[in-house]
Amino acid sequence: MDYTLLVAKLTSHYKDKLPFVLFCLPENDFVTAYFQKDSTAFKTDNFSEKSVIFAPFDFKKTAFCIPASASEVVESVYTKQEFPYERIFVDENSEEKENHIKIINEAKKDIRYKKASKIVLARRKKIAIKGFNLSKLAPLLLNLYPKSFRYIWYHPETGLWCGATPEVLLETHDSCFTTMALAGTQNYIENGNQNWTDKEYKEQELVSDAITTSLQKVTSVVKVSKIYTQRAGTLAHLRTDITGFLKNNKTTLTTVAAVLHPTPAVCGSPRAIAKKFILDKEGYSREYYAGFIGPVNEKHLISKLFVNLRCMKIVVKTAYLYSGGGITNESIPEEEWEETRNKLQTMLRVLQPFLY
Repeated sequence: MDYTLLVAKLTSHYKDKLPFVLFCLPENDFVTAYFQKDSTAFKTDNFSEKSVIFAPFDFKKTAFCIPASASEVVESVYTKQEFPYERIFVDENSEEKENHIKIINEAKKDIRYKKASKIVLARRKKIAIKGFNLSKLAPLLLNLYPKSFRYIWYHPETGLWCGATPEVLLETHDSCFTTMALAGTQNYIENGNQNWTDKEYKEQELVSDAITTSLQKVTSVVKVSKIYTQRAGTLAHLRTDITGFLKNNKTTLTTVAAVLHPTPAVCGSPRAIAKKFILDKEGYSREYYAGFIGPVNEKHLISKLFVNLRCMKIVVKTAYLYSGGGITNESIPEEEWEETRNKLQTMLRVLQPFLY
């Protein structure tokens, strides 16, 4: 289908309150959209049908899905456009900052008392928007972050979400799997000479070690790459690639997803303690932020699931943006606050035409 017609269909489906998902894989200009034929709320606990999965942060083995069998599946190539990299400034009131720093200090206290080694804290930023429409949002989202998984998801029961996430939760092909550990955040330096600190390397190692330990329960082989820098738009992260093989006839996609999610990069370590702190202390529901999304086809043993980071939820004239960071004993609250501000830039650039 012609890309212009696809975007028009996206707008029409949204107006009619019918579920849809549009997505584009990293470093790919090939767009796929599932336009569901009615408003049925499909859910899955086995990831067995060809579909796109959308799971919340507090995942309990059941996720929303839009099945190919219940949808018109459309493919296209999006029109490439150049958009300038520029920092978008929004008001941050002192109360928002004070509240976030207060929770950071509470997390550090728990870490000092050895209750956890890392707790990932996020905040939700509410922003007023005007003149919102998908025909303006889609090209910005697709063009600004070609190295990320880009998506727009809508269902009457979840609302409208979109994002550009750099983090793979799980990719499978036959018996092979790939995942990653991603931690540490800095503004990207053009010459590539990032000045990573010991604190950031330590945080990355915590994430990598926790993931490989979890995977050993359901995989037969695990290989871990050296740490390297990954660019994500205007930001840079430390990344480690983890690959291996699933145990024959014993490991399903649901099993691996449940073992991995939520990763230490979005939750912390130990997971149960960090997750309880998040649910008790953050003061809002993450909903689908830091959950996961992506296409699955268990019949052919192929899946591509991504952690839902650098995302936002749009409700009428309001956008809710999410950003967070990993808190360890070495964390400096003021720097952690600035990190969340930097991470908000991803979705702020997508929202630029709709800001007051």
